[in-house]
Amino acid sequence: MEVESKEWILAQYVGEGVPTSEHLKLRTSNLKITKDVLPNDHVMLRLHWLSVDPYLRAKMSSQQDGLYLSQFHLNQAVTTFGVGEVIESKHSGLSFGEIVIHPFAPVAEYCIAPASFLRKIDPDSGVSVLDYLSALGIPGFAAWVGIVVLGDPKPGENVFISAAAGGVGVFAGQLAKLKGCRVVGSVGSDVKVKFLKEEIGFDEAFNYNVETDYDAALSKYFPNGIDIYLDNVGGRMLEAVLNHVNSHARIPLCGMISQYNKVWTEREGVRNLLNMVGKEVRMEGFMLASYMNRFGEFLEEMIGYIKQRKIVSEHKIYDGIESFLESFGSLFTSSNVGKVIVQVNKDAKA
Repeated sequence: MEVESKEWILAQYVGEGVPTSEHLKLRTSNLKITKDVLPNDHVMLRLHWLSVDPYLRAKMSSQQDGLYLSQFHLNQAVTTFGVGEVIESKHSGLSFGEIVIHPFAPVAEYCIAPASFLRKIDPDSGVSVLDYLSALGIPGFAAWVGIVVLGDPKPGENVFISAAAGGVGVFAGQLAKLKGCRVVGSVGSDVKVKFLKEEIGFDEAFNYNVETDYDAALSKYFPNGIDIYLDNVGGRMLEAVLNHVNSHARIPLCGMISQYNKVWTEREGVRNLLNMVGKEVRMEGFMLASYMNRFGEFLEEMIGYIKQRKIVSEHKIYDGIESFLESFGSLFTSSNVGKVIVQVNKDAKA
C-alpha cells in the first residue's frame, strides 16, 4: 500500500519577521506502508496532532542567535512534538494501533521513526492526548521549571507572568496559584484578561495594548512589588519589571517572543539592570534539555494535578496539515488563547 504524505519543508531561511510561504512550503511525497521499507527497530506513524511553539522560529533563522538551537536544514521537513498512531512496526515493543509521542516529528501526515525516540501513551491514564502536547509537554514543563524549580515560590508571594494566556503562561499561573501565590498576567486583549481571571484563576490581568504605560500598570497591580517574574516577552516589559522587583526577586527567562523576529541590533535593550544589584535579584535563563533529569518528577506532579482537576488546559486547534503556516504565524499576533495545536487527521481522538 502506498500513501501520499504532505509535509512542510524549510525552503529559505528567515531573516527578520514572521515566516511566510516563501520560507515554508508544503511538499507531497509518496510512502509505502510495508515492513519492507522499515529499518529494524523503526515504526511508521500516521501523525494525528502536532505542537506549534514559538521556539521553532529560532530554528529557522540560519543563526543560533541567542538560543543556541540547531537549525533546520533547507529543503527538509521542519520538526516538532507530535502524537501519532503506529501503522507498521519493526520493533517488538510497539504494535499496530498504539498511540505514541514523537519529540522530533516532522510536520507531516506520515513518517518513519526510530522506536527509541517514541513514548507510548496509556489510553486508560485518564489524561487527554492533547495534554501530552500542552500540560505534559513543552509548555507545561517550561512553566514548571520556571515557576517551581527556578522561581521557588513561597505562599503569599507576588508573581507576574507575561504572555500569560499562551501555552506556557496558562500553566505557569496555575502552578503559582497552587503554591499559594498572588498571580497577575499581561496579555494582548480584553478577551484574554477575562479568560485568565474567570477560567484560569489569575488574581488580576491587564491588556498591555490598553495599559501601554507598563511602569504605571505594574505600580497599579503590584503595590507591594514583584517577587517572581516569568519572562516570556523580553523588551520593554522586562525593563519595566525591574523597576518593581522586591529584594531577592527571581526572574526565570523562559522566552522573549517580542524579540524573535528582529535581528539583535534592532531589539529593545534593558537600561535599568542596576536594580538587580541593589535588590540582589537573580535572573536566570533556562533550556529544558538541562532539566530532563527532573522530567519524571514533573510528570508525576502534573498528572496528579490534572486528575484532581487542579490544572486545566486550553487548546487552540487548527485543522489539517495545510494550516501549519497559518497556525505558526498566529503565535506572533496575540490572536490565540492557550496552546496552539494542528490536528493533522480529522478522525484523531483527543
